[in-house]
Amino acid sequence: NAFPFPSTNQVLLGRETPKHYGITSPISLAQAKEADLVLTHRLTEALKPYGVFEEELELQRRIHVLGKLNTLVKEWIRDVSETKNLPASVIETVGGKIFTFGSYRLGVHTKGADIDALCVAPRHVERTDFFSSFLDKLKEQEEVKDLRAVEEAFVPVIKLSFDSIEIDILFARLALQTIPENLDLRDDGLLKNLDIRCIRSLNGCRVTDEILHLVPNIENFRLTLRTIKLWAKRHNIYSNILGFLGGVSWAMLVARTCQLYPNAVASTLVHKFFLVFSKWEWPNPVLLKQPEDCNLNLPVWDPRVTPSDRYHLMPIITPAYPQQNSTYNVSASTRAVMVDEFKQGLSITDEILQSKAEWAKLFEAPNFFQKYKHYIVLLASAPTEKQHLEWVGLVESKIRILVGNLEKNEFITLAHVNPQSFPGPKESREKEEVSTMWVIGVIFKKMEASENLNVDLTIDIQSFTDTVYRQAMNSKMFEADMKIQAMHVKRRQLHQLLPNLVMPKRRKHSTEGLRQMNDSSLDLSLDSDNSMSVPSPTAVPATVPTSTPVKCGPLGPPPIVKLFFGSCCSQVNEDSMSEEIPASEGEVKMEADIKVSMHSFYLSVCLCLISLCLISLCLISLSVLSLSLSYLSLFLSLSLSLCFTHSLTHNSCLKSVQIIFYMVCISTLVCLLLVLQPNYNIIILLFPQRMVSADLSDVPLLPANPIPVVKNSIKLRLSR
Repeated sequence: NAFPFPSTNQVLLGRETPKHYGITSPISLAQAKEADLVLTHRLTEALKPYGVFEEELELQRRIHVLGKLNTLVKEWIRDVSETKNLPASVIETVGGKIFTFGSYRLGVHTKGADIDALCVAPRHVERTDFFSSFLDKLKEQEEVKDLRAVEEAFVPVIKLSFDSIEIDILFARLALQTIPENLDLRDDGLLKNLDIRCIRSLNGCRVTDEILHLVPNIENFRLTLRTIKLWAKRHNIYSNILGFLGGVSWAMLVARTCQLYPNAVASTLVHKFFLVFSKWEWPNPVLLKQPEDCNLNLPVWDPRVTPSDRYHLMPIITPAYPQQNSTYNVSASTRAVMVDEFKQGLSITDEILQSKAEWAKLFEAPNFFQKYKHYIVLLASAPTEKQHLEWVGLVESKIRILVGNLEKNEFITLAHVNPQSFPGPKESREKEEVSTMWVIGVIFKKMEASENLNVDLTIDIQSFTDTVYRQAMNSKMFEADMKIQAMHVKRRQLHQLLPNLVMPKRRKHSTEGLRQMNDSSLDLSLDSDNSMSVPSPTAVPATVPTSTPVKCGPLGPPPIVKLFFGSCCSQVNEDSMSEEIPASEGEVKMEADIKVSMHSFYLSVCLCLISLCLISLCLISLSVLSLSLSYLSLFLSLSLSLCFTHSLTHNSCLKSVQIIFYMVCISTLVCLLLVLQPNYNIIILLFPQRMVSADLSDVPLLPANPIPVVKNSIKLRLSR
């Protein structure tokens, strides 16, 4: 069958099989117990709300669409055969076939997921025919929408939507006169005399078929893989392009677990998955079968022969020839993050098996935006939607280079990129621009008690942006106004950039906007090895003060550095705080109040002067104690002003004194800000930020004409 379709979410009791799976003997052959079956049923129910199971009607629609596509391929190959004057007897039996691979072929696709397909043709059908006459034939189909060919890709592909189902079609031309219906693509002999593009195109189908042949129980494998994929997406570690694992890599890890516990059901296999890989001694490779050499002189993963293979940190080797490492993008940071998640998954599944927790706990998404104190925000922008799509794809494919650069910095212990992307702010309201943001959590090395750390990330960022711009120019993709910008943002400042749905629910404040803020859930079940873009919610824009940034041009000045400053301003309504004094109480009462207010005035002015002295001391010694006392003195002077204002509203002869008082208070405050403005940490201490709920998609964070500098950098001063 060209596309053996996944069955419904059944759970089959494991059975003992004499066949030996994998490169080692099993760890356990234990049969499933009744309690294991109950837990597996609960697991299935826990998965349903996340849309990981497709309805039968939708599944039948996919089968129907693939059947139509298969018929089109056969008709097209017959037409090409006729134009090339093949004998009629050959034309009748020439064949041609659509094969599927990826999540659909494995039987773990989710609602709305795309289908990966391979068109296999005989030797007289050229690749140029596929990207010309077959493309024309697809254009004639009324069900086909969004048709586009990517002929220059590493693995050339035609992308389309067929009856609202997204399909990616690869092409492979075999050295056969006809294509039989029972063709088994796992046959290594098919690779002889093929060009490298056809071998790459065949690889997906060959790997997927091998995985299905190397697991003892396909249904248990499928349910376990659905669980692990959903867990990985919920925990933001599902993205091959950003240095985590993609769908095929997760499938191979689950398949290896099934080999080690061949008779276990899904609930047990999920627990054993976390047990095995939380204790796995990386970089020992994960292998589903012993590698075979077919003497076709194709490059295979072999650290004994290829020096670069020795530096792979988390090798998971594909089972089909030519064997490759599917996780070459993994870095030290991404591996550390994944291993930590494996350990947490083991702890949670231990609780589940002991009936101390439910399966839902395994799928609780951690709050990435509260996990770290420091973040690097990367912003990619382009003038139009089409340019933005290409630009974002290039930038995203290179983010792992930036993560690698940050890891090499002596002051950074971990750089964790969130696979989700977010809509970025616009440069100006008048200018059309589309932007996307990625967020990287950073952990700096621990400092000694009295040590201050000065960290310069200029070279790390510059090297990354140069690489992206250089490749964009070499591929003739680069257009004017395509930009990359980088910002250092502290945890408490993230709310100014990110939409509400990724931020935690805040405590209730007096503002209406914050009362309306709610947690939002993300459906992360979609099959994609790339990052997932989250739409920005509709909200009332708010003004966000920023420091002056600097643009980064191609191979020019380094990326933008921005530090965001918030304010905590309280408004005092004088009318609401004053009370009318009845005239009948006479002049004695008014005179007493004036005396009290004058004492308040003298005391307030004294406190303002004390504040100025303490500011001077703070400037000399940078003493936190001096700073705190000056802050307190200023606060007390402003508080005493309330009493003073109360009386002066009823005595016009002292209006001039009131003006003098306000001038003293305001000048003190301005002086305090001017003196301490260069020290960012002190500003934040003086004016803690308020959390504002707003959609910043229309807020101009970047001025139209930034100040040019010779060298732009991200420099941090970290104190203990």
